[in-house]
Amino acid sequence: MFSGGGFFEGPRWRDGTWWVSDFYRHTVSRITPDGHETVVTEVEQQPSGLGWLPDGSLVVVSMKDQRLLRWTDGALTELVDLSPHCGGHLNDLVIDEAGRIYVGDFGFDLMGGGDLRTARLKRVDPDGTVTVVADGLYFPNGSVITPDGSTLIVGETLGNRYTAFDLGADGSLSNRRDWATFAAAPTGTTTEEVLGQLVVAPDGCTLDAEGHLWAADAVGGRVVRVAPGGAIVDEIRAPDGLGIYACMLGGEDGRTLLMCAAPDFYEHLRAPVREAVLLTTTVDVPHAGRP
Repeated sequence: MFSGGGFFEGPRWRDGTWWVSDFYRHTVSRITPDGHETVVTEVEQQPSGLGWLPDGSLVVVSMKDQRLLRWTDGALTELVDLSPHCGGHLNDLVIDEAGRIYVGDFGFDLMGGGDLRTARLKRVDPDGTVTVVADGLYFPNGSVITPDGSTLIVGETLGNRYTAFDLGADGSLSNRRDWATFAAAPTGTTTEEVLGQLVVAPDGCTLDAEGHLWAADAVGGRVVRVAPGGAIVDEIRAPDGLGIYACMLGGEDGRTLLMCAAPDFYEHLRAPVREAVLLTTTVDVPHAGRP
């Protein structure tokens, strides 16, 4: 559908168009279903997760300086600085109906070869208050909230699992549990050790109306449709030479699956070139929940 990107992430569907971040062009863009791009804003320190507050303003993750930015009326401003709560780059987010933002971080210096450490999931309330709502997560990444607002599910990219929480009316998380497990939690301290033990590395994801997740598998070159518990009931493989690192259901009927693809995820290889692409296919079950 679209080519020439650095590394696409955070895809969303809103107002009849796709929205997507590009790490290494430092852009947030709208892309029409026929592939026409309009750059909305630029984020110097690398954009990632996207979401909208109840007032319609766009929230953008600024990864390297660990801030959330707000884009409204054509202006980009700081919403909150999360650097005191992060061990690595800020990452993907999901926003609940009340405008509370849930956002994870890498936990360690992935691109610099740092030793693996777990990370925390943060909640940012509408008044700007920051609360750590979960700790000990192995690279919390794509997150979804069920249509009834009662459950938050977060992918642990380096943990072989999705973790679920009951989501309280006050934004609290409780009853932590495995939502899907693909294998035992990896052991070791280096990225190379851990990557070799991953069966599925959950990256960007999207929920469907049957309560299944479409998940990008960051080590498998595919997206998988995951049932609660972890059974893989469908998969779509990337073209040869590409991995898939995020996906989202959208389109007018919610059945178009957008996939963010690139040859790999390493910054030193992706930043100098423009080899990332957006791919689409049609699936049977439409989108549900948030984002």
